[in-house]
Amino acid sequence: MSRTTKVDTHSGEDPLNLDVKVGRLPAAGLVQDYHAGHSALGPFFFGFPWDPETYRRKADEVRARFDARDRAYLAEAITPSSDVAADKLRRIAAGDGFVVTTGQQTGFLTGPLYTVHKILSAIALADALEDLLDVPVAPLFWVAADDHDWDEVNHVQFLDDDNEPRRIELGPAADRRPSMGRRTLGREIERALDQVEDVLPPSEFMPDLMASLREAYRPGRTMADAFRALVLDLFGPFDLLVTDAQDPVVREVGGEVVRRELKASEDDEGALATQTARLEAAGYEAQVSLIPGATNVFYEDEHGRERIVRQDGTYVLRASHRRLEEDELWSMWEAGHGRFSANVLLRPVVESHVFPTLAYVAGPGELRYLAQAGCLFERHGLAMPVVFPRFSVTVVESKVQKVLDKFGLSWDAFDRPVHEIVAEYVRDEVPDAVSEALSGLRRDIQRGHDALFEAAKPIDPTLKGPIFHARNTAFQALGEAEKKIKHHVRQQHEIGVEQLEKAARNLHPENKPQERVLNVFQYLSRYGRELLPAIRSRMEVSLDRTAAGWSGVDCTS
Repeated sequence: MSRTTKVDTHSGEDPLNLDVKVGRLPAAGLVQDYHAGHSALGPFFFGFPWDPETYRRKADEVRARFDARDRAYLAEAITPSSDVAADKLRRIAAGDGFVVTTGQQTGFLTGPLYTVHKILSAIALADALEDLLDVPVAPLFWVAADDHDWDEVNHVQFLDDDNEPRRIELGPAADRRPSMGRRTLGREIERALDQVEDVLPPSEFMPDLMASLREAYRPGRTMADAFRALVLDLFGPFDLLVTDAQDPVVREVGGEVVRRELKASEDDEGALATQTARLEAAGYEAQVSLIPGATNVFYEDEHGRERIVRQDGTYVLRASHRRLEEDELWSMWEAGHGRFSANVLLRPVVESHVFPTLAYVAGPGELRYLAQAGCLFERHGLAMPVVFPRFSVTVVESKVQKVLDKFGLSWDAFDRPVHEIVAEYVRDEVPDAVSEALSGLRRDIQRGHDALFEAAKPIDPTLKGPIFHARNTAFQALGEAEKKIKHHVRQQHEIGVEQLEKAARNLHPENKPQERVLNVFQYLSRYGRELLPAIRSRMEVSLDRTAAGWSGVDCTS
């Protein structure tokens, strides 16, 4: 499948002396078709996310499920980042209002840039929906405290002053598998923050930023608590609401969904398998592989967090292979259902059950797995949220823009491997006379060997083999000579090559989008906290399109 074309919805220079490129997610297949409103995807989602009627329908569905008591209780699970956010939360809890949610793993220092982009996208959508519906709509960030994959969150990556990649890690994975809400930071966090301060450039912003980091990430805090504290600090000016998967209220109210899921896990597995098969029949790959017998529930104790799997009429904890009879499983539930948590497919169901959620702001992977999960929402008595793709953002610093201007390249030229760009540059720098001579020599070799073959054919047709071997040997030798010529040209233009390679490390490090590798403090350290409002100002949510066949999830066909 072809790669989707990036659409630059807004860009421009600002007082920070950098360019912020904002557009759609650079992903092909389902994500591209979702943006285009292809009717084949309509039966897998609540509605088309750029159609204002979609949100009005969803608002009616949410109002019918949440009474005043529900709203008042849910507020206890939410921390506002500002006084304005607290006031909006009170109004939502007291009456008619909604939230736009998004969430992410508890990456060190917020993880890759896309975490920040997801939060800012949720803020932009909430603002647009508040104008559309004329009721309070607040952005709510879900801290994924239940996640337990340490290798995915224990590091951060920057570019140093020489534009060389620097990876800072908190340490290797432990044998145990505790969730991030139970993984406590030790003294290693202080060493890691020292390394961060050493890698980032000195600036007028660094004392304030490092103070925030050291306040959030302290020995004795859990990884989830540290992550939550930093998000609240960074996004205070945006009036963000923050919740936690392990908050007692979320555990209590969401426990209804988890308990139901355990009771009906076999039927729910069948519903997911059917919907996944429909998705694949429509021409799309499933994001989440369904494991036969695996429930959508995890259990966590002193041995770590483990998937619960049905097996031979009993239950098994997948990592430790501990076998549980059904009555033992429910005894464990009664002893403390806070130890049970949702997997990736059930989590958005829990979230929509607990909070009056209009929309979920999703990355490309989430968009794909939510297409599988629509019927799971229905089985729990609610409709899935509207799924709004987050904005994709690339920060182009002035030093990088100068390189782009010098070589006549666009900001997204580095979506392809840098060695291809360098090869084109070196080829263009080979003198025309050399290129013409090489081309002429190739033609002469071909003509000469063709003439030799025709002349020798009457003597013995089997001479074709050695003649063509001689031709290929000549071409090979010429190719080696051309490589050496280009090698010397590259050496003569080494500064240009280095500039291209440095630009690639900034815009597309490790041959991945910038937002999937680098951390936001790469840029906060240079431009300060005004960077985030600058990015937010580029995010324009236009609810002005419709699409046929997007009336709701179809679980009947």
